[in-house]
Amino acid sequence: MYSLIFLTKENDLNKVLKKQRAVGGSIKILYTSLWDPTSQGVVQKLRDKYSTLGKGEDLYIVDSFKMPHAFVIFKTTKLPQLITLRNNSILSDDYLPRVLHLLNIG
Repeated sequence: MYSLIFLTKENDLNKVLKKQRAVGGSIKILYTSLWDPTSQGVVQKLRDKYSTLGKGEDLYIVDSFKMPHAFVIFKTTKLPQLITLRNNSILSDDYLPRVLHLLNIG
């Protein structure tokens, strides 16, 4: 179960990353594009499944149009890409079936 948070500014993402470094824990960031039909399909599936549910784990969604410089942080080149930050590790998944599985939508 996820709570979808759409980020619109690089500053917002920087605050999330800074908080995660200070507090620890696990966060997930999904990189998408307005021009990629696959990315938009994943976002629509997320909205359909999680928009009516209550609070869950935060899933931050970053769009290449609004935040192009944010894609440099994790060297994002393939979309959609799911980044999972844990205490001392960074997991990057851009294989679509795995991304869908990790988000429980496919």
